[in-house]
Amino acid sequence: MPDDGSAKQDGQIPTNLRLLLVLEEVARAGIPVLPSAVGEALGLPKPTIHRLLVTAEEQGFLQRDIDGRSYGPGRRMRQLSMNTLSSHRVRSERLRILKVLAEEVGETCNLAAPGRDGMVYLDRVETHWPLRIQLPIGSRVPFHCTASGKMYLASLGYDRLDRLLSNYELTGQTKRTFTDVTLLKKEIQKVRKLGYSTDTGEFLDGMAAIAVPICDDQGRLLSTLSIHAPLQRMSLEGLIENLDRLKTAVDQLESLVEL
Repeated sequence: MPDDGSAKQDGQIPTNLRLLLVLEEVARAGIPVLPSAVGEALGLPKPTIHRLLVTAEEQGFLQRDIDGRSYGPGRRMRQLSMNTLSSHRVRSERLRILKVLAEEVGETCNLAAPGRDGMVYLDRVETHWPLRIQLPIGSRVPFHCTASGKMYLASLGYDRLDRLLSNYELTGQTKRTFTDVTLLKKEIQKVRKLGYSTDTGEFLDGMAAIAVPICDDQGRLLSTLSIHAPLQRMSLEGLIENLDRLKTAVDQLESLVEL
């Protein structure tokens, strides 16, 4: 951990900073981390790390991962992150970018971020058409049958993906939903190669979507940008034709993260 003055010269971290630094370390890692890794990074003894992690978990700032041993951001930590990013200036600019994209494409655009068991809608700009998907901000949608969810799955390392899918129920939403883990993994591999993901009636009959990743400066997925449309109005091929527009919007959104 860099010397920013938060720790004493003898290596002891002030008590009132320890929990904050634990949360910072978990967020910095970008993946669920073991207590031993947090302790090693901060130079704190195992009993102290255990106590801090349990406290953070009890209060909802951290949550145990599916392996039962490692920790990742919890509900309150994610909410804190979203509230921070949703300052008036940043969110106004974010919505402006989405509005321009929605007007160019003529369909609904949204931002989603991974939660514990599905993607969470952060922002959206609706199309003017009366026929549209009604999924307000805060809605949760599955990983395995949505464009945003499959984009997230494709961003995971192979071991992390295997662990997630081994404890994840591939519920059939429509006849086109991937409910076989082998077929889903083939689809995820395809997404990795293409750099974008799609959904053609896998989540909702008659609806299509395309999603691209929004990443930090280390290339880690933060959220996704998607376009949704009824198939009777726009084909999947039509959505893919808007890929350059999506990537332009992603460049603009990623610049906001760097502020």
